[in-house]
Amino acid sequence: MIQEFLSSWPLFHNTYLVGWSIALLLSLVGVLAVARNQIFIGAAISQASTLGIALAMWIGAWVGPESPSWLRLDGFLSVMAVAFSVIAALITARGGEESRESHEAITGWVFLVSASFSILIVSHSPHGLEEIHRLLASSIIGATRADVWGFGALAGLTALFLAITHRRTLLFLMDPAMAAAVGMNVTRWAAIISTLLGLAVGLSIRSSGMLYTFGCLVLPALIAKNICREVRPMFLVAPLIAVLTGAIGFVLANHYDYPPAQMTVALLSLLLVMAWLFRRLRQVNGMF
Repeated sequence: MIQEFLSSWPLFHNTYLVGWSIALLLSLVGVLAVARNQIFIGAAISQASTLGIALAMWIGAWVGPESPSWLRLDGFLSVMAVAFSVIAALITARGGEESRESHEAITGWVFLVSASFSILIVSHSPHGLEEIHRLLASSIIGATRADVWGFGALAGLTALFLAITHRRTLLFLMDPAMAAAVGMNVTRWAAIISTLLGLAVGLSIRSSGMLYTFGCLVLPALIAKNICREVRPMFLVAPLIAVLTGAIGFVLANHYDYPPAQMTVALLSLLLVMAWLFRRLRQVNGMF
């Protein structure tokens, strides 16, 4: 099995490296969402990113064949994906604070609006509809060397940012009221975290699709939350789980000829069930 995987390395090494880099990046950012009990925000931002891609494709088709060349580049699609995901993240972060609606209500609205309009916009474009279905199906085949360097750098910068700001980040996540009392601008920190979340999801979804993006965002962090007693070690446990499970998932997918993204998410889902059982057993043992 391992030998088969190694023999496929020359052909698919970019795909493997990008998949693991995305898992590392999203698992770090996912701790921020899980620690704030905003798990569903990942799905909403992913759908908003898909809406941005659909709108970019519609703009290119609407302008016509004489449209500027940059409208037809993948870079324009990525910029629109990131822009809409960041906007969605900021809306969900501020909506519950400045209106009578809860974060969950605003997040649900963003998800439903994005999911419906992304399909409506490209419903009469076979190529556009195929692209949306590809994003929903989560295929990470076709990654390039530029993707490897890009996601590797982004994951490294995210880890560096969290390492430098870990005290303030932990205080904001665990006790926003105390953070405000000691002088932290909690509104600014909420915007920073939301922007980081939107940037990571918006860039990842173009390469890995919605299922893999959302799965790597929330599942490793949820597993770490059930294993760890504090938030601090979650920033180490979640990336470790994400990368190791991704490696095992890719090896199994290559051996049994299954899609690697779906295999990885399925393994993470099973690990979450085991983490729930582990937490339950720990609680029961603590009673005696």
